Amino acid sequence: MSPDEYCQQKAAASGSSFYYSFLFLPQEKRKAITALYAFCREVDDVVDDCSDDHVARTKLVWWRKEVQSMLKQQPSHPVTTALLPHTGAFQLEGEHLLAIIDGMEMDLNQNRYLDFLALQKYCWHAAGVVGILSASIFGIKNPQTKQFAEKLGLAFQLTNIIRDVGEDARKGRIYLPVNELQQFGVPASDILNARYSPAFEELMRFQYERAQKTYEEAFALLPQEDRRSQRTGLIMAAIYRALLEEIKDDGFKVLHQRISLTPIRKLWLAWKTYIKA
Repeated sequence: MSPDEYCQQKAAASGSSFYYSFLFLPQEKRKAITALYAFCREVDDVVDDCSDDHVARTKLVWWRKEVQSMLKQQPSHPVTTALLPHTGAFQLEGEHLLAIIDGMEMDLNQNRYLDFLALQKYCWHAAGVVGILSASIFGIKNPQTKQFAEKLGLAFQLTNIIRDVGEDARKGRIYLPVNELQQFGVPASDILNARYSPAFEELMRFQYERAQKTYEEAFALLPQEDRRSQRTGLIMAAIYRALLEEIKDDGFKVLHQRISLTPIRKLWLAWKTYIKA
């Protein structure tokens, strides 16, 4: 199996909504974004799959060294081998790749965030910086497009947090800010024990409205001259916003299940957005 095939398999196996947006890219850009996505999956899996924090930290240290080796033209992993040719072609910065690993390490250091400002810092590492790297691959003429990409990454992460409240709780993590739980009168124990209440629904509606506002703020930052090149990001946004609506229409029943869209609906949204965007 070649490095590119390894990354393709990693991306397809995840079942991510992102995978559907990659299908409309030219070959080289598709290979680049697939390698970047595979890198994100590899380091994210370190935290999700390792029950021993010491082992997870050791693996993240290895990945830091592997990124440095890649930047010296000496990768040893299929993902970094596949990613290497694109770092120069699309100006992918090593510090941004390392910032993604920093985000994974944050999951080992804390499982609560006091307020939205603290959560935003985590979201930048987990998704904002990924947005910037992705936009660089898609193509940028106007520097403001990086602001669009960073804000869109935040919107994606806020959507993930809403979708995964129950799944994260089963891992002992709550990404909903502590002060907002207090504001809406939702004890952390309700989240951890999957107890629904009118207060929980109001809390989630607040999260939903903030996420939707963040999408609108991101779109307002996208310069017209980069709209065509950034269609892949807009496809991702269409799929994720449809997911948000699905969650809302289901009454925010996210504590006991992971709500998702069917593959055929994702493909339809991707095609429709590609044509219209």
